[in-house]
Amino acid sequence: AVQLVGEKEYTLVPEAEGPTGWVFKDGILTASPKWDSVITRDLYQDFRMHVEFNVNDTGDTKDPEGNGNSGVYIQGRYEVQIHNSFGISAGDYTPSYGGSIYKQKKPDLLVSKKAGEWQTYDIAFRAARFKGDRKTENARITVYHNGELIHDDYAIAKQTGAGKKEGPEPGPIKLQGHH
Repeated sequence: AVQLVGEKEYTLVPEAEGPTGWVFKDGILTASPKWDSVITRDLYQDFRMHVEFNVNDTGDTKDPEGNGNSGVYIQGRYEVQIHNSFGISAGDYTPSYGGSIYKQKKPDLLVSKKAGEWQTYDIAFRAARFKGDRKTENARITVYHNGELIHDDYAIAKQTGAGKKEGPEPGPIKLQGHH
């Protein structure tokens, strides 16, 4: 196992050149207040990952998608959305809210906790398969949110949102800083 954030240190590096606004204190890595992401130094193909997070409540009712918005980007390509989504009804839930495969699929269950409460994602990921530059199989993902199955071996057809183009090479894990 590779521990990305521990009690005394973290191993993530800024995605872009220059300093990062992320703050590490007492074993907690707090996202930057600006557009600023961190990534793993290592690149990954197939893996299992445990993420613990909590989101803030920005109180922004004009742009609900911006409320506590962040994400876990797998291989820099596929985003599992982090968002302050507690209390959003199933009818109003969009694939840009918490637990979604961004803009592609809403979670099968809505299990977000209130802003400020710790939450978890347990992710099993199988990278897309290629023969040369031709994709032969979609990437697949299983996600448990707070211990509940929300995506069961879902085939991700293409990169999500601002994700990098799909390809056969491994990629980093990115924790998105989204203001």
